[in-house]
Amino acid sequence: MLREEVTKALKVIQEGGIILYPTDTIWGIGCDATNTEAIVKIQRLKQRDEAKSMIILLDSDNKLESYISEVPSIAYDLIEYAENPLTLIMPGAKNVSAALISADGSLGVRIVKHDFCQQLIQRLRKPLVSTSANISGKPSPQNFGQIDQEIIDGVDYVVNLEQYDTELKRPSTIMRLQPDGRFEFIRR
Repeated sequence: MLREEVTKALKVIQEGGIILYPTDTIWGIGCDATNTEAIVKIQRLKQRDEAKSMIILLDSDNKLESYISEVPSIAYDLIEYAENPLTLIMPGAKNVSAALISADGSLGVRIVKHDFCQQLIQRLRKPLVSTSANISGKPSPQNFGQIDQEIIDGVDYVVNLEQYDTELKRPSTIMRLQPDGRFEFIRR
């Protein structure tokens, strides 16, 4: 089942589509992080201001340096010891669509510990965009049952996993990290 869903989602993403999928936090809308047209599709679906950036998911912290010019060494410790899913916003974004990079050159990255996401990213060989599965300004859904029909109808593929899971999930903790190791919490 998992392998089949990864294969179906991969095909949609490789063809420039957008998917609705479960993560280690809340459900996300995603696409290939190097495909600007697909990112624009997500922004339109979410009715989101293009200036509001989305994050990328990676399957391993050893890939950070492929997408962030200068990874502060504390980033690896924060990722290793974080008790909850952690998104790090770091300057020096590279090798992703310009549509994902903030005006200040930063990019939000989360190392995902979710089987479906990890396998999909490994097979895609690129980062996966992740943004909450809601219309901009509305509350983030805490499980599949809370996702608006407009979002479900607006994606190219809905991953058929964890749809009946009623556990209420929370978005990740977000920290902004400077090259010198200074950091601040954006969302706890």
